[in-house]
Amino acid sequence: MTQTPTTAPHPSHGTPTAPRVTVRGEAHLEVDPEIARITITLTARGTDRRTTLDGLTHRNTTTLDLIKTYGDAVEKLETGTLAIRPELARHGRGERIRAYHGSIQLTATLGDFTVLGELVTRLADHDLTRIDGPWWALRPTSPHHAAARRQAVQEALQRAREYAEALDTRIDALLELSDTGTLGGPTFATASYGAAGLTRSAHTEAATDPAPIDLEPVRQNIDAHVEAAFTLIPPNLG
Repeated sequence: MTQTPTTAPHPSHGTPTAPRVTVRGEAHLEVDPEIARITITLTARGTDRRTTLDGLTHRNTTTLDLIKTYGDAVEKLETGTLAIRPELARHGRGERIRAYHGSIQLTATLGDFTVLGELVTRLADHDLTRIDGPWWALRPTSPHHAAARRQAVQEALQRAREYAEALDTRIDALLELSDTGTLGGPTFATASYGAAGLTRSAHTEAATDPAPIDLEPVRQNIDAHVEAAFTLIPPNLG
């Protein structure tokens, strides 16, 4: 006679001798940002390609030199897209080029907010320069991320204990712990300083440096979510 093998209960369902409770833990933190990023877009225009490129190169060197005077306050300085494009004449036959347009984009990351307003206004005071930002954020290695995860785990553990207490028993062992999402991307508060804002036109000269603009950091939100499964010491339900 062939015996049908018995199937052990799936651990996700628990057993009478090892009942299981699954809980969710959440955490929400609101903290000060650690870094701010700004994007600097430099442009140049000329009647020939070489003049445009030379003008853009000069503007780029001047901008980099200014940013580097802030030393360790600037944690990262990166060069992005460089473009030189022709502008065709609207009238006439053939592909006659009217002018060349050049642009280059830089990104600066600052950890010292006390100089941010001054740097933004000094950069925007340069000819044909556009500033976008700041974008406030936490560093990827920020301890605030770990703090949120710990808080979520502690909440899950507390919930499990409360359920066990309601059954007049105690939790026995941890079966599973799942990270269902830790969110904490940058919170944006952006402004663009263009021709109508802080950027000078190519024909305007300033006698002195502009007054620093007051920039208030935006608080950052971090959310952590976990799911935890525990076994309970079998309660006496009699």
